Amino acid sequence: MTVSVIQETLNPYEIAQQQVDAAAALLNLPEHITNVLKRPMRVLTVNFPVKMDDGSVRVFEGYRSQHNDAIGPTKGGIRFHPDVTLDEVKALSMWMSFKCGVVGLPYGGGKGGVICNPREHSKGELERISRGFMEAIASFVGPQKDIPAPDVYTNAQTMGWMMDTYSKLAGVNSPGVITGKPIILGGSKGRNEATAQGCVYTILAALEDMGKTPAEATVAIQGFGNAGRIAARLLEEAGCKVVAVSDSKGGIYDPNGLDLAKVGELKDNASILDYGEQYHISNEKLLELDVTVLVPAALENVITAANASAIKAAIVAEAANGPTTPEADRVLTEKGIVVIPDVLANAGGVTVSYFEWVQNLMNYYWSEQEVLEKLEVNMINSYKAVRDLAKEYNVNLRKAAYMIAIKRISAAMEARGWV
Repeated sequence: MTVSVIQETLNPYEIAQQQVDAAAALLNLPEHITNVLKRPMRVLTVNFPVKMDDGSVRVFEGYRSQHNDAIGPTKGGIRFHPDVTLDEVKALSMWMSFKCGVVGLPYGGGKGGVICNPREHSKGELERISRGFMEAIASFVGPQKDIPAPDVYTNAQTMGWMMDTYSKLAGVNSPGVITGKPIILGGSKGRNEATAQGCVYTILAALEDMGKTPAEATVAIQGFGNAGRIAARLLEEAGCKVVAVSDSKGGIYDPNGLDLAKVGELKDNASILDYGEQYHISNEKLLELDVTVLVPAALENVITAANASAIKAAIVAEAANGPTTPEADRVLTEKGIVVIPDVLANAGGVTVSYFEWVQNLMNYYWSEQEVLEKLEVNMINSYKAVRDLAKEYNVNLRKAAYMIAIKRISAAMEARGWV
């Protein structure tokens, strides 16, 4: 995510700091406030032993970063991945602060990660890694302090193990310590679809701003995982024509529209490439299709300075975190392409995580319809606030989103007397 060939190699933490600098300059923030926002307030590194199935003991390294709690407790996922780094976790905690700020949640940003490859471990080993990590960070988190959630290669079961471990250490049942849990343990209805549903709400709002109906829109989705797959179904239900999807093995494209039921069945039982060789398309070419809406829902940094000029979509909705580099973002803006930034487009997940936390604290639970109605109101209102500020300052939606978030966090720090 960058400004030059050299900057394409910047790490995520440096990228996040660049984005803070850009938004702070537009807001004329004093340098001392900007400097506070560019650094996490706390970062914990832990090393913890875990007994493997064969009786051996391995030591795992993990991190938890808390960016800023001026508005409220920090909030953000825990990922299990072999490439987790401290700088990545710090950057992700910053982005979570801005994501929460954009959609008006009473949270700061947090993030965590454990260096491991879940595919190499049994369910029993993953449970012991999950419980070991929570034991190591338990004094650092809590329902009023820092609330983790699922992320890359973690899920509701992981959160259930971690919540149970924290509750045993605390001596009380504490479902509010973590979100994204199984419903039976206090998880929220609607949570599984929340990220995709929130993204779809913003896409439909952007189409309306362009004077287009869903029936006039064609959609390409890079990444047919949880968010991408659900987004495809929801967009089709809204009236859009989904013409291309892909996963890590490659993609399929039919200008007449894909049979999503068939694609889903193939994804579950074989490969989406079995849809037919004549429909094959590479992930790279999928990004360059002439469609109304492009949804990057997979990896970071897939739209770069190298391919941004070839992007033809009218709207790029970032269901994934960080799919567009800063240099590519500038190119897309110059081309007049509307980029709905990740901190807004995929904020449905953390919004419903907030709803889950609220329900846990009340011990009163809402229906799925209530959850989705509240999500729609919050996402549409947030989109309109970002759009209106972008027009006022003549900037793109990403800068406007950061400006809104940074204004909120700065106001809270000033009200507390920190700065």
